[in-house]
Amino acid sequence: MDLALTPEQMSFRDEVRSWLKVNLPQDWLETVRAGSDIPRSDAYDFLSRWQRKLYDAGFMGLTWPKEYGGRGLTFMEELILHEEMALVKAPPVLNILALGMAGPTIIAYGTEEQKKRYPARMLSCEEIWCQGYSEPNAGSDLAALQTRAVKDGEYWVVNGQKVWTSLAQLADWMMLLARTDPGAPRHKGITYFLLDMTLPGITVKPLTQITGDPEFNEVYLDNVRVHESQILGGLNNGWAVGMTTLMYERLALGFGLQVRLRIALDGLIELARRTRRNGSPATKDATIRQKLAQLWIDTEVFKYTGARAITKLLKGELPGPEASTGKMMWVEGHQRLQELAMEIQGPYSQLTRGSKWAIESGLWQYSFLRSLANSIEGGTTEIMKNIIGERVLGLPKG
Repeated sequence: MDLALTPEQMSFRDEVRSWLKVNLPQDWLETVRAGSDIPRSDAYDFLSRWQRKLYDAGFMGLTWPKEYGGRGLTFMEELILHEEMALVKAPPVLNILALGMAGPTIIAYGTEEQKKRYPARMLSCEEIWCQGYSEPNAGSDLAALQTRAVKDGEYWVVNGQKVWTSLAQLADWMMLLARTDPGAPRHKGITYFLLDMTLPGITVKPLTQITGDPEFNEVYLDNVRVHESQILGGLNNGWAVGMTTLMYERLALGFGLQVRLRIALDGLIELARRTRRNGSPATKDATIRQKLAQLWIDTEVFKYTGARAITKLLKGELPGPEASTGKMMWVEGHQRLQELAMEIQGPYSQLTRGSKWAIESGLWQYSFLRSLANSIEGGTTEIMKNIIGERVLGLPKG
């Protein structure tokens, strides 16, 4: 695992540092220093503009081919960018589902027309994407999906329901899995569609979660007519294409979540320094210090577990169970971090946004509540454990 930088990569790091020094939004920086991530639904417009700024500077799609809007660099440059953004507590981008999932999948499986049509507009945040996988009776058991697509000339007529669809209320396009051959075995007969969210028959209903934000959505598909040219990867090959998307999702999480965990830990340490317990800063409390130290260790372990996946990518290999291991480590580490933030605040942890007495405007309370979803999104912790048990430990299935 040699992650030493070449002269070209060191020059790229200097380029990123110089750009961030000039262009980092100060209003975001002050918010991060105050605590944790700002609520995403309050920041959609801001994050969209920030992504466009990164795109204009040439920092989006670093590993994507130049002919599809990228820079044709390696995953090492991608890692450098994320690390430098973490060091200065830079904002995330809005169109993460497109950058981490839809784009790489289209580049891998798309026709030349599809590859020229979609990726560049993802990078610039001109078109936002969502993921149409989960259904009321098909989540971790994705092969149980019931959304149907029936052939009608050059079109496929789609009927069904998707749920827990992040950003659907903003999305221009959806990565849609639908069953096109109901007589085939469960993992067969599924097709991957690129769904235009403006088509007639699509209804999006936001779901208000425990944070009070409508981040997730239900999506109803009622006789939606999708042209056959919007099939990705071939008819009835959706399972293979969809699994590729999930692989890219966990890889993207490895980049992005490492940044978020680093930012959150730095914010937590500052919170502990400013919060007094028994007349002294919370950092003087031996138990708090021990828990902070363990979180720092866990963050470093997470970083180097991700580096193993990066090493495979640099060798031209696809990451295996490392992505699942990293995702599970993130979930456990981030949830413990948020729990510690509540412990440090003591009785004030019960005060949320809207209370003038809430510490740091209740941002930590928001992040704590939002962290409860971490063990579900991107593959449940139970599924991650199954993958690790079967592919790393060699345990039998069932």
